[in-house]
Amino acid sequence: MSYGYGQQQQGYGQPPAQPGVDQNWLSGIFQRIDGDRSGAISANELQRALSNGTWTPFNPETVRLMIGMFDRDNSGTINFPEFMSLWKYVTDWQNCFRSYDRDNSGSIDKNELRTALTGFGYRLSEKFYDILIRKFDRQGRGTVAFDDFVQCAVVLQTLTSSFRAYDTDQDGWIQISYEQFLTLVFSLRS
Repeated sequence: MSYGYGQQQQGYGQPPAQPGVDQNWLSGIFQRIDGDRSGAISANELQRALSNGTWTPFNPETVRLMIGMFDRDNSGTINFPEFMSLWKYVTDWQNCFRSYDRDNSGSIDKNELRTALTGFGYRLSEKFYDILIRKFDRQGRGTVAFDDFVQCAVVLQTLTSSFRAYDTDQDGWIQISYEQFLTLVFSLRS
């Protein structure tokens, strides 16, 4: 069995795209989240507004990653156009998560995570899935909640993109120096 990363139709490591949302309705949501009426949403405001369905606060690291991904003007906050993109992203991931949460438990176990990531084109070992569960199971139940699933997928996608930059022949192997490795890790946006 080979391990590595594969190809996927809709974009490697991305959930399937969903249809658009009414902009006026989304504007109302944005205004409710923007508690200080600054015209931009901070990480704290976004975290308070998001729900992972487990009665626990949304993972602050996931919120930070999402702000970083959609903060096009590097303000540390997201404005309304950036929020529209983030909303679509979260909705797409939520629909994806629900499709893999076969038992409707609100979290996914190792088998469901394997099915999801295999669907995204990843070919990973059983041992690596054990590592992912340990890393992204904040509740210690052997499962991954929605917000942690998003973080897992974003981290894998970011690392894979960085790896591919060095995998010039696309064979799943790279040879880099220690300083190149450090540069790769410290250069990651998320």
